[in-house]
Amino acid sequence: MLWASQMEQGFSTSSWASYKQWEEKGCQVRKGAKGTAIVYWGRINIEPADDNEEASKRMFARYSHVFNADQVDGYDSPAPASILSPLERIDYADAFLKATGADIRYGGNRAFYQRDEDFIALPSPEAFIDTPTSTAQENFYSTALHELTHWSGAPHRLERTKGKRFGDKDYAFEELVAELGAAMLCASLGIVNEPRNDHAQYIDNWLRALASDSKYIFQAASQAQKAADYLHGLQPVAQM
Repeated sequence: MLWASQMEQGFSTSSWASYKQWEEKGCQVRKGAKGTAIVYWGRINIEPADDNEEASKRMFARYSHVFNADQVDGYDSPAPASILSPLERIDYADAFLKATGADIRYGGNRAFYQRDEDFIALPSPEAFIDTPTSTAQENFYSTALHELTHWSGAPHRLERTKGKRFGDKDYAFEELVAELGAAMLCASLGIVNEPRNDHAQYIDNWLRALASDSKYIFQAASQAQKAADYLHGLQPVAQM
């Protein structure tokens, strides 16, 4: 939500905090600044009322408002990160894929993650072509990162549930996680600098499969962020 808000409002930073947090830093939110709503999803333990009942967990959602660093006075933003050249971005993305240790097998004309054998199948990079929304290289890396997000959900990694058949609710949710994860990773690696229509259409298709229930986008975004954090955590310290 903050990522979308930053792009929509043209903010130059991705630093956000509540009114109170900015105040504690000695900064002042400008008069008239409009906050952006964020949602925190969590679980609480429900203790049994008597010995005959079992303990249970209940989901809850809590929202608050935060302000971007561009909306406050008195904040010294860190120096902007240097922008990598296209060649440097490719080298960085290749190193990122390699450092995960994933078993990636190139060849054929399909991309998929084989869960029971724990490997990723990808067509060779040369098989990808330019499209109206992306270059061939962008298409290759977004596909690789989509499958890598699936890979992160294996039972011995983040242990996400995989659907039993194409199009069932668990399958649709996992695809939603993978596409959001790919979008996040593409942005963090500098593969793409603008939102892509094909990402948005793909995400919308799986949301429709989930009956357009709005809670799924928040839950999937949370799982996608965990996947992205996990994959970044596999990188050498120098690359993080």
